[in-house]
Amino acid sequence: MKEALYDFIGHYGYIALYLLLSAGIVGVPIPDETLMAFVGSLTAPGGPFEYAPTLMVIYAGTMTGMIVSYLIGHRVGKPFLHRYGKWIKLTPGRIERAEGWFHKYGLWTVFFGYFVPGVRHFTCYLSGVSGVKFYKYMLYAGTGALLWCTTFLTLGHFIGSNLDGLFQLIHKYLGVSLIVIVVVAAVVIAIYFRFRKRRVV
Repeated sequence: MKEALYDFIGHYGYIALYLLLSAGIVGVPIPDETLMAFVGSLTAPGGPFEYAPTLMVIYAGTMTGMIVSYLIGHRVGKPFLHRYGKWIKLTPGRIERAEGWFHKYGLWTVFFGYFVPGVRHFTCYLSGVSGVKFYKYMLYAGTGALLWCTTFLTLGHFIGSNLDGLFQLIHKYLGVSLIVIVVVAAVVIAIYFRFRKRRVV
């Protein structure tokens, strides 16, 4: 499948990137991180893509997928997802797990969900289902998407020919990375509320 995706990108360039990232966020089984890292390696000196335009294209594709997912969740609700979600791997078990994360951490789940395979697809739909204000959703989703796209594109850009080794490291240390991200987020939130409390006093 990866070879077919890479051939698609080779033939259609930035248009292919936009379509693939949009479809991947909606739920089509596309290896998003691997794809972005691979494209990042093609932005190295002498490569067929430019770094800045590539980042803008994959970010636009990601946000398109996020908006489509939010609108579907907002318009059709959870019953529709339970009935038809299996076609895009939105199984009841995964929906329930993502919903638990969403109720526990709120919109931070959308922000950090990008880095959790199998979760980012559901948080978008659940944001729409739960009736989160669109501007709030866009703030968290947009910031998280920018961080996610930049991270993997940049890794691919600097790793270049050692891309296979990068993928092995990603799979090996993904759990550790998530723990670090959660700890950093907790510290930032604690500092924010402490500062806010002082301002109120």
